[in-house]
Amino acid sequence: MVQKNYRKIYRQSIESPEHFWGQAAKNVHWFREWDCVLDDSRAPFYRWFTGAETNTCYNCLDRQVENGRGEQTALIYDSAITGRQKKFTYRELLDKVAIFAGTLAGMGVAKGDRVIIYMPMVPEAAIAMLACARIGAIHSVVFGGFAARELATRIDDAKPKVIVSASCGIEPSRLVLYKPLLDEAISIASEKPHKCIILQRQEAKAQLIPGRDIDWKEAIADAQPADYVKVKATDPLYIIYTSGTTGEPKGIVRDNGGHLVALEWSMANLFNVKPGEVFWAASDIGWVVGHSYIVYGPLLHGCTSILFEGKPVGTPDAGVYWRVISEHKVVTVFTAPTAIRAIKREDPEGKLLQSYDLSHFRALFLAGERADTDTLRWAGDRLDAPVIDHWWQTESGWPMAANCLGLGQPVIKYGSVARAVPGYDIRIVDESGDEMERGQMGAIVIKLPLPPGNLPTLWNADDRFIKAYLERFPGFYHTGDAGYMDDDGYLFVMSRTDDIINVAGHRLSTGAMEEVLARHPDVAECAVTGVADSLKGQVPLGFLVLKNGVNRDTDDIAQEAVKMIRKDIGPVAAFKKAIIVDRLPKTRSGKVLRSTMQKIADNQPYKIPATIEDPAVLEEITKALLNTNPPSK
Repeated sequence: MVQKNYRKIYRQSIESPEHFWGQAAKNVHWFREWDCVLDDSRAPFYRWFTGAETNTCYNCLDRQVENGRGEQTALIYDSAITGRQKKFTYRELLDKVAIFAGTLAGMGVAKGDRVIIYMPMVPEAAIAMLACARIGAIHSVVFGGFAARELATRIDDAKPKVIVSASCGIEPSRLVLYKPLLDEAISIASEKPHKCIILQRQEAKAQLIPGRDIDWKEAIADAQPADYVKVKATDPLYIIYTSGTTGEPKGIVRDNGGHLVALEWSMANLFNVKPGEVFWAASDIGWVVGHSYIVYGPLLHGCTSILFEGKPVGTPDAGVYWRVISEHKVVTVFTAPTAIRAIKREDPEGKLLQSYDLSHFRALFLAGERADTDTLRWAGDRLDAPVIDHWWQTESGWPMAANCLGLGQPVIKYGSVARAVPGYDIRIVDESGDEMERGQMGAIVIKLPLPPGNLPTLWNADDRFIKAYLERFPGFYHTGDAGYMDDDGYLFVMSRTDDIINVAGHRLSTGAMEEVLARHPDVAECAVTGVADSLKGQVPLGFLVLKNGVNRDTDDIAQEAVKMIRKDIGPVAAFKKAIIVDRLPKTRSGKVLRSTMQKIADNQPYKIPATIEDPAVLEEITKALLNTNPPSK
């Protein structure tokens, strides 16, 4: 059994990509059409729709107003944290975006300049993103949970002319004051912004620095609305930083043209959402999901998008998702498995769901981390709707493997992210790059060129782009994930092949955490690995080898290490435990056997690597773990 139309459409996308994406591109507006759909003149730096001119904000807002959607709701702000709600029609959103675009332009921000956005989930965050797109400025949204040092590295790399921030973010039990974090980041950074625009929230007022900082309301008071600026399809729309090392972040570049085409295509063909319907990506604008499916995708397609400030539990209870779906008539939701696990833990029988009318609800999409079968079944049984596990990355910008609902009724296989999305030629290869037989585990790669919407390069780092993604398997994009494909072409993504772990859907680098831990004065060596967690999917666990002669209380050292991670990377890392060990398991060449340590921590069977320096150290690691309170499983 296969999806209606899927095989035919997928084959067309692989055999005739220029024709396929040229047809898809007709669904967005171009001020000037392309000279060629796919430019391979500088391979492997492929470019889509070269020569074309467009504007992402125009396609999201102006075009929708011109096509009669001016009075349709474009954005619903639902703050379960504060109890406030606000709705914006397409016309109202366009007016606010044009004014803020004029504000930025009045501060000297022009096409190609960068603007960092460091904000909570409030409408002004989406307005700032769209305003940058309107005048051709390149925005870089930094998740508000990141600490000052992480923000500083992004400031130095992006070199923003303006930073847009807020006085605070709001958690269920506390305020997160953004302005002190911003001030510290700017003091650390070598690059200094010309101006900072600060949204003063009523829950906390920030202290403004004269000459540099300006209140949002004062900034827009005298601004003139800015018209859209024509940009090339190949011009950058935004930079989004992956959770890489603290010293050298990886800035994923997203172009304007390919991004428009891919997201618009995905809304209809993958998510099966129609213009005018309500779509909700329960994520954060600091992550790629928020970029693609809170702000850009739904507005490009003429949908109503939900911008939700809250948590799946605790704001006020585990029924808040069902309340939002019912109240706003949401047809499709996109969230992380962690959210559903949290709801399941608080309300295992799903009793709260019975209080809401979800008769209009059609599908739940899960991504960002591996979705366990129990969670998928639990959600499917209670929602009586397809629960679609799918797979993609910050680098891709939109899904790479999924059940495409718009191409027919899906066949769901638990544990699989389904088949390759049209445009993606996914292969499983061995260490030599040779394709493996179905059912065999290997590295997951994608044959070049990648479809529109994927990263064309890294910000100011072409060589690093090649080294990070293309060098390992020439002719292919190396996803960094490992898995296998079954006889039906269903992909099973099993693990990461590098040091990135998924914590509640957030990709975080264990290498970055190790850099922080290594700065502790008593630590000689350290390693961080991701271990299984029933709620967050994975949480980091640190192993510390102390310097000779250290005779302090080891519990104190472990707690200091936890505090260092919280300060330098932020609470988002969920780093809560460090274990003191005598030594780390290594190969003879000195490589730390992190994957073996992870299996021991997860109580999984493992083989003693042939290259290990001393097998006895694995027994020592096991004893150390047994002598501590391990993370919940």
